[in-house]
Amino acid sequence: MRIGILTSGGDAPGMNATIRAVVRGGLYYGMEIFGIRQGYEGLINGEFVQMGTASVADIIHRGGTILQTARSAAFMTDEGLKRGYEQLQKHKIDALVVIGGDGTLTGGERLHSVTGMRVFGLPGTIDNDLAYTDFTIGFDTSVNTVLSAIGNIRDTSSSHGRTTIVEVMGRQCGDIALHAGLAGGAETILVPEKSYDLDDIVKKLQAGRDRGKRHSIIIKAEGVDISSEKLAETLTERMEGAEVKVVILGYIQRGGSPTARDRILASRTGVRCVELIKEGVSNAAVGIKGDTVVDYPLAVALAMEKDSHLEYQRICDILL
Repeated sequence: MRIGILTSGGDAPGMNATIRAVVRGGLYYGMEIFGIRQGYEGLINGEFVQMGTASVADIIHRGGTILQTARSAAFMTDEGLKRGYEQLQKHKIDALVVIGGDGTLTGGERLHSVTGMRVFGLPGTIDNDLAYTDFTIGFDTSVNTVLSAIGNIRDTSSSHGRTTIVEVMGRQCGDIALHAGLAGGAETILVPEKSYDLDDIVKKLQAGRDRGKRHSIIIKAEGVDISSEKLAETLTERMEGAEVKVVILGYIQRGGSPTARDRILASRTGVRCVELIKEGVSNAAVGIKGDTVVDYPLAVALAMEKDSHLEYQRICDILL
């Protein structure tokens, strides 16, 4: 049996650990494994390379993806999908494993539904925006990266008596902001899933200043409907003598060595993916619920609605 594997969309810490798990898991079960470089774009262009045990040696701790990644507008077209499928047939691939986020798994589901190709999705994205799994591979590392940044920013904010707005990634999902803000003791957390009141934010920050607090940290998800610059401008205008700075963490959140939690999640889901292929399953998205590795048909997984983590938000309202 021949298995293809690719990484697509934004990179995430733990993608290499996932590749390693699929390659070594596949070899354990007597499969041939072919890496596809540059995601769906590389699939269209036939960038296949056979992988062995040595191909994934010493990569479990590395960020990024050794297969590299790209976003492919071509694969979204009927012609691009056809060309990709023809490459899979040319290389006699029996099943394709795709590692990425919502767009990656959506592309895989379309490939399966149109051509009948066996496709399996693994959740490699820092955004944690896939509803079928509690956590995505790379999310925990990203949260810890943000936590480290908060610690550094707090030092300088305290020294200068500043309020600092820290903007984090996540697109329309506020999980990075919510988890990092709660763990990092931010004064205010703004996420797309919950409305905010500028009056309440000002009142809270002013109360901290009145009791002698020299600094404040606001964690803002990028999907919130006010820019960080506009928020800083508004707070500066409404709090006399306040100095408000903006730090946009950006792509630093995608890099770095994956945490133990992400490496273990990658290993468990990667091996389970290979076992599903061995068992003859036609397609699946593999993730985790609680401490149990789970799988759903791709279409079912992608149709699930994301939990807004209301319990986390309630705790934040009490503690922050």
